[in-house]
Amino acid sequence: MITVVVLSERLGAVLPAAALPALRTAKAVYAGEGVPLEAWSALGVDGPVPAVVEDGAVVVASSADGWPDAEVITTPEPLGAGLLDAAAVMHRLRSPGGCPWDAEQDHGSLRQYLVEETFELLEAIEDGDRAAMREELGDVLLQVLFHARVAAEDADDPFDIDAVAGELVAKLVGRHPHVFEGNDPAVHDATSQEHRWEELKQVEKKRESSVDGVALGQPAVALAAKLVQRTRRAGLPVDLLPEDDDSGTTLFAVTALAKLAGEDPETELRQVCRRFAAHVREAEAKARAEGLDSLAADDWRRFWPS
Repeated sequence: MITVVVLSERLGAVLPAAALPALRTAKAVYAGEGVPLEAWSALGVDGPVPAVVEDGAVVVASSADGWPDAEVITTPEPLGAGLLDAAAVMHRLRSPGGCPWDAEQDHGSLRQYLVEETFELLEAIEDGDRAAMREELGDVLLQVLFHARVAAEDADDPFDIDAVAGELVAKLVGRHPHVFEGNDPAVHDATSQEHRWEELKQVEKKRESSVDGVALGQPAVALAAKLVQRTRRAGLPVDLLPEDDDSGTTLFAVTALAKLAGEDPETELRQVCRRFAAHVREAEAKARAEGLDSLAADDWRRFWPS
């Protein structure tokens, strides 16, 4: 029987481990369509596919098309191989001859899309819509690829998507010594890992304050919750949290109480908002069913979901 080894378009002249036994015992190894001449030596190719291929021969090709009776061994794609395609598409869009709109963008002009796509992903997660989650995760990934591509063009301080990924890998490995360097006695459950993460981050970032690194541009409820979380870890007593009669301080206090109770006030408030919006829509739909387009206070009460 003839064996066809199908190479990966992404990986190039990389043979799968499953093909090694067939290659060792092959009567001959031929290069099929799509295998570049410069790769023949690395692949151990004897020559191009002849008019008649004998049994026991191996054909290395980019596709198994035309070999219906052969044993086919494919090259498995590594996890994340699709990211290479995504990066290549972004590179093409941003390069000369690509998309004019993409070519005009910079970090500043892209900010709004990063925010929009993040909230659309959050909504898909809250809705439990997995198809939408998959799509919105792609849109968020696009923003990462786009910003990295723009950054690669900076004349003074360029960095590309590989630099972004490299820093992420270094961070994850460095902050998980119990996983990558053996046992860490400071980590024995999820809670201790969270504390350990913050300790390692503070050392790594050389931060002088427990609130350094808190993104002040995040939504106010999430910001308040994060500040409370950070300062409580630093030992700040509860009585030093803001106290006043204005609405902002009251909101901070409610957020602090929720966070100290182990809740996620941002998520809790979003759920209340979504329930409220759903009730409004339901009441309006009931009113329209009775021919009402404008509702008075009593109408709202009559149609409000019980």
